Amino acid sequence: MPRPPLRRATVTAVCAGLLWTAVPAHAGTTHPARPHPVSYSRWADRATDAYDALQTHLYEGADQHGLYLEHTPRQAADPAHSYLWPFREAAAAAVDMQELPRTGRDFRPDAAERFDTVELYHASGDRPGYQSYLPAPLGSGGDVYYDDNAVVALSQLDQYEATGDRRLLARAENVVPVVTRAWDGDSTKPCPGGMDWVDSPNNNIRATNVTALSAQLAARLYEHTRKPAYREKAEQWYGWVYSCMRKAPGLYVNDRGDDGSTNETLWTYNSGAMIGTATALYRGTGRADYLAKAVADADASLAYWAQGTRLHDQPAIFNAFYFKDLLDLDAVRPNSAYRRAMSGYANSTYETNRDAATGLFRFQPSNGGDYDPQAPAATLNQSAMVQIFATLAHGIRRDLHDGPK
Repeated sequence: MPRPPLRRATVTAVCAGLLWTAVPAHAGTTHPARPHPVSYSRWADRATDAYDALQTHLYEGADQHGLYLEHTPRQAADPAHSYLWPFREAAAAAVDMQELPRTGRDFRPDAAERFDTVELYHASGDRPGYQSYLPAPLGSGGDVYYDDNAVVALSQLDQYEATGDRRLLARAENVVPVVTRAWDGDSTKPCPGGMDWVDSPNNNIRATNVTALSAQLAARLYEHTRKPAYREKAEQWYGWVYSCMRKAPGLYVNDRGDDGSTNETLWTYNSGAMIGTATALYRGTGRADYLAKAVADADASLAYWAQGTRLHDQPAIFNAFYFKDLLDLDAVRPNSAYRRAMSGYANSTYETNRDAATGLFRFQPSNGGDYDPQAPAATLNQSAMVQIFATLAHGIRRDLHDGPK
């Protein structure tokens, strides 16, 4: 099955985003919006509004197996239900909603349902894994993309941490053998190692996102289980990205071809995955060098991404990954700049990209950038904004409870 267009970038230029953007063109004014603080209760309200719009316009209901549409309105090329990646983000949104102050418990049934439904994308057999599209009987199936599998397992870990349900820990552990298949052991290739993007004999790239996200998964599993194999994998996978894909502190190129070519595209979520992995390795091992690497990558990447329109033009879902990883580090080594950047992006995107009539967010075909009134709303993008708003709400609430950092 075809995949959403973001996964394999063909451009080599880096897009550019604002922490604070102008008011939307559809608002009929060119005066810039002024930065202003947003309370945790307002972030919670915005998260709830965005989540309600997701459920009203894109959720298909229990009679459709709890699945989501790819877009609303449905596009001619859309499958009957969403691909795995957007569904995973809807599940992650529900996980974050259940952490909201006061109202979080109302979303626990939704989060539980998402983790039952995602199993519909899983296929067993000789090479098991979560497929990019629903296998029979609900669909015709799809390839096993290793980045998809890593992020599904990361969400399973999030839900395990929220609920203590050990079935979710077991499912996350079951993904490790899947992503381990992706490791390229051919020592004759340039910069040996790294992980294949897709489980296919036609794969010819080793991808930063797969390798870094899998390293993050292994590092977090080591925290929970203390199994040495997870630590070894996390360190090996993290080390390859750090050695072979690092363009500059905090900036990692997209992929390396088996022919020696390099795709120089930069994405916020690749910065984030390396920050998140180093942070988890620090928590799990106590090694100060991992913390130092996380801080160096976080500070340098934020200095880069905060310039011009770089954050604004990145896909919203990649920014959701990035900001969550920054806040994960912030819990260990506080830096108020991380939260300011996240809230700045969130506030400007709320003001510029939200359709007030529906509560849906609309972006360019790249899934980032300016408001496009003709663009369909997407489960992927709507879920990203839910995650960002909800994370800000419960993060600020936690800071107020714990006291200033």
